[in-house]
Amino acid sequence: MSLKRRDFFTAIGMGIVAGSVSAAQRGRPLAPGEVRGPARPAAPPPPVRKATVTRLFKTPDGHPNALDASPEGFWIGEQVTDRAVLMSLDGKVLRAFDTECHNCSGIAVGGGYLWMSANGAAQFDRPVKIDRTNQEILQCDMNGKVLKRHTIPLGGGSATGIEYVDGTLWLAAGRLRALMQVDAETFQPIIAHPFQQLARPHGLAWDNGAMWVVDGDEAARLVKMDAKTGATLETIELAPGDPDPHGLAMVNGKLYFCDAGVHPGWDRDKSPSTGWMCRVDVV
Repeated sequence: MSLKRRDFFTAIGMGIVAGSVSAAQRGRPLAPGEVRGPARPAAPPPPVRKATVTRLFKTPDGHPNALDASPEGFWIGEQVTDRAVLMSLDGKVLRAFDTECHNCSGIAVGGGYLWMSANGAAQFDRPVKIDRTNQEILQCDMNGKVLKRHTIPLGGGSATGIEYVDGTLWLAAGRLRALMQVDAETFQPIIAHPFQQLARPHGLAWDNGAMWVVDGDEAARLVKMDAKTGATLETIELAPGDPDPHGLAMVNGKLYFCDAGVHPGWDRDKSPSTGWMCRVDVV
């Protein structure tokens, strides 16, 4: 069921409002004759885990910003060249082609289509020049031909990570600062969960009813959110000096990410792991 704009934004804020009301009620004095039951025990905080990160191989164009997994291998959206690249799990280039994406920030495969998130103006050294600067989702055939162009609903602005799941597209919607689910055919919004504690939401990876989200600036982490409620289920903290995560994918229960080397506020290629595909092993 799709939501109207007013109802949608109301739904985003309901959890915050409800929490405030509940807190106020807990703190008020008892009325005459009122008996207050025992306080509910606080839920334990979600687990925070550590991980080791292993660099696997470099992508051919060297600035991978978007990532998804398919039975064929890794689909990679390069940020500087804006090419789509399909690589095997052991690093062999299977396909690569130019696209009309610009400042590619997300890629997803599903429903017979290749979806790419164009996040603004192309990098100045893009080899095939393109003048488009608006933020849009490109719905392409599997050879990169654009079939439709979509705007993020509700004035959502940019989308970094995108993920296709069962006829819907999940987006890290920038202006809304929310994990948004839209119908992949109509692009009508279905649900959105606020990124209340995330500093730099980016790549997404689906995990059996939950969504992993790349987060962080200098201190990076991967956050697992319940797809129905938006609650944080688990966090994986990366160590200082680890590669800088951008795109994210899950294969056989393992998380993988790529380091684009293009990070807001950083010099280009500041990360010494620019261009690498990496595997995350929880310890």
